Parts: sequence; structure tokens; C-alpha cells
Amino acid sequence: MLNAVPLKEPALQIEVTSPEIRGIGSKRYVDYTVKVKTTLPVFSQHESVIHRRYSDFEWLHHELESADTKIAVPHLPDKAWQRQLPFRKDNGLFQDDFIEERRQGLEAFINKIAVHPLAQNERALHVFLFEPEIDLTKYVRGKIKK
Repeated sequence: MLNAVPLKEPALQIEVTSPEIRGIGSKRYVDYTVKVKTTLPVFSQHESVIHRRYSDFEWLHHELESADTKIAVPHLPDKAWQRQLPFRKDNGLFQDDFIEERRQGLEAFINKIAVHPLAQNERALHVFLFEPEIDLTKYVRGKIKK
């Protein structure tokens, strides 16, 4: 009988789960739970569970593209303008299949960003992954100082 070697968990695991439709009428949006587990020393916390909406992912994308980072920032899932048109015969942005497709795309995006060594030093990524709210009145673009 061979001795099984225990599989080592990755140093960084991020899941985007549990999409929930919030708000009413034209103020509806989808809220995603983002779960983070890490052993990487660059992060001051080892676990986090926060809630983000698509616009928060857009903010992170914009911050990383705007900063002088030399990071090839991957694309976000499409904005899906056609799904926002009035008089559709379906739920548009709130169709289950669309929400799941977008959730998978957001999870792929954040995982590609978070494993990038240069991105791991950006304050925007730390705020996105660990702060309960993205408070733009306190946020200052830049690198994390260790």
C-alpha cells in the first residue's frame, strides 16, 4: 500500500459565490460573496468574507489599469448592455444563467489578478479583498508598505 501524500492547499484561494439580487425596481443589483483564504505573507489577513457587486470589480479593474503597475489586467465579463434594454421578455441582467456566467467570469478575473506578484502589492487589491466596504473617501492609490 502506498502512503498517500496529503495535497497541499494553494497559498491563495478565492471564490466568488452566492449571487443575490438586492434592491427593487431600477435600483436592483447582484451582490456576490467573495471568500478569501491565504497564507501569503503579503496579505495582513488570512481569511475574509466580503460582499461585492459588479461595479466593485470594475473599480478594481480601473484602479489596476490606471496605476503605473505594468500588470496586464485581464478583461472583466461584458457589461451586457443589451440585457439592460427595456421591454425584454426575460429578466435581462437578472436571469439565472447570465448571473452564473458572470459569477464564473468574475471569479476567473479576481483569481488571475490576485496571483500576480505585482498586483499583490497594490493597495486596491488589498482593499477589494479584505475591507468590508470600499470607502473612496479614505482610499489612496499606491503600493502596500510592509
